Amino acid sequence: MSYLVEVEELTKYFQIGTGFLGRRPESIHAVDHISFNVRRGQTFGLVGESACGKTTTAKLLLRLIQPTSGSVIFDGIDVFKLSKKELRELRRRAQIVFQDPYSSLNPRLTVRKTIGTPLKIHGIASGHEADLIVGKLLERVGLEREHMNRFPHEFSGGQRQRIGIARALAAEPDFIILDEPTSELDVAVQAQILNDLVGIQSSLNLTFLLISHNLAVIRHMCDVVAVMYAGRIVEIADADKLFSSPGHPYTRALMSAVPVPDPAFRRSKLVVTGEPPSLVKPPSGCRFHPRCPYSIASCSVNEPSLLEKSPGQFVACPVVN
Repeated sequence: MSYLVEVEELTKYFQIGTGFLGRRPESIHAVDHISFNVRRGQTFGLVGESACGKTTTAKLLLRLIQPTSGSVIFDGIDVFKLSKKELRELRRRAQIVFQDPYSSLNPRLTVRKTIGTPLKIHGIASGHEADLIVGKLLERVGLEREHMNRFPHEFSGGQRQRIGIARALAAEPDFIILDEPTSELDVAVQAQILNDLVGIQSSLNLTFLLISHNLAVIRHMCDVVAVMYAGRIVEIADADKLFSSPGHPYTRALMSAVPVPDPAFRRSKLVVTGEPPSLVKPPSGCRFHPRCPYSIASCSVNEPSLLEKSPGQFVACPVVN
């Protein structure tokens, strides 16, 4: 099996403060010993509630921030051991589309410069040749060549996100991280952009890592899904398996909260009480145990590992079947 991205025990703690009277400074456990692999050509989903560590994971994969520990192997190369020159090549092959289409574009740059800059930086094209490529990229994402002379404020949110996608495609990458690419857009525009992404992925043989808290988007786009809770991955499964038979109690709670557009349909709901834990002082053992209706005494002591519950489904919970 060919993996493009291999993540092993990836960890990121953010130190807060400097300590007081010799005390050890506290840290935010943003990402805590997570592991997963992304196959070439697939869409890997990373889902979880806000502040669970999804975006921090994305930044670590591209080495936009340094890890506390762990490794990311991209196409056989250790990302955290690359020189500056080698890192530039990684940045060409691995791109990101940011969540907010309003703040992710420089308001002082025209679309021509926004999309053309990666072409120049990576030595792909310049001048008239670059303009031709920018025009083709705009058409690929559903915009017009005439748009290249406009500034970001002249576009809607959906159009700005398309510009961001075109910018990511300009470097001719193999891997694109989509960080909540449609969360700021209305439903109709979301559907258009997601369908465009599916077509782009198929035609260019791209690999996607899609970050979202929207389960409908995850189900529509993803082949494999990892569920994150409080900095840890609690379940990894093929998308069909995850949505038909979720394994971890937290995953079950997420699924039961999704509204079903059928007033006659009734299903049992898993009620979860309480709030997500502090990432400064996370609970011992399973981080979900203070809220879990299936929790037993050992859950507060032993940190569960991902174990294969069924073919293609790995769950970090020794209690549920």
